[in-house]
Amino acid sequence: QVQLVESGGGLVQPGGSLRLSCAASGRTVSSNAMGWFRQAPGKEREFVAAISRRGFKTEAADSVKGRFTISRDNTKNTVYLQMNSLKPEDTAVYYCAADPSGMIHAVQSAYNSWGQGTQVTVSS
Repeated sequence: QVQLVESGGGLVQPGGSLRLSCAASGRTVSSNAMGWFRQAPGKEREFVAAISRRGFKTEAADSVKGRFTISRDNTKNTVYLQMNSLKPEDTAVYYCAADPSGMIHAVQSAYNSWGQGTQVTVSS
């Protein structure tokens, strides 16, 4: 497993941008596919985006395509989520997660390491 710490959340107005970071530590960080998930109040946690081990492949939920971009810098053991054109419905706690299989997908049970989450609030 890897240890994950998210940062970069906060309060932003609709239409604004935020960049979340997920700092990872552990011996095999670069061998993991990484994902971002979110959980809004009263709702189940849902998939946001995922990225392959070397960053060549990504996948995103339809609700964020064209607005959110996932990326990673394996030299810094960090995964990013650039969020643009934010909407109130993007308000949630955002979590990053690691999947040692290296495959990118939305299946939460396959991700065996999770961070504590960072709050994103989109409101005027």
